[in-house]
Amino acid sequence: MRPSAKTGPSQRQLRVGEQLRHIIAETMQRGHFRDERLLKAGNITVTEVRVTPDLKNAKAYVMALGGMDMDDILPALNESASLFQKEINRQSNLKFTPKVSFRTDTSFDEAQKIDDLLRGIHYADQDEDQG
Repeated sequence: MRPSAKTGPSQRQLRVGEQLRHIIAETMQRGHFRDERLLKAGNITVTEVRVTPDLKNAKAYVMALGGMDMDDILPALNESASLFQKEINRQSNLKFTPKVSFRTDTSFDEAQKIDDLLRGIHYADQDEDQG
């Protein structure tokens, strides 16, 4: 049975995604990068890694801590993807090493917008209580 869009990722996809997240985060912590833009890669959080059903591609969602500029960091991460793939190949027992691409995680910004909207809602019964 093939997973459909309604059922979401399989257990294997979730497990592999979590394994990749740990490997990528550990690689960033070690910080052996040639690209100067990644010298502070330890300040980047890998929030999630989503793997395709065939496990050949993975999207790593990242966000910078402390106001670092993702406009510089994201291209540098994608240019250094081969380094992460080598580490994934070395540390995992996967038949194929997934091709990794990096994306900015905007889920926290979106959650903040929703929270701000909900806080701005005034209900009719609140207005009557104050009046």
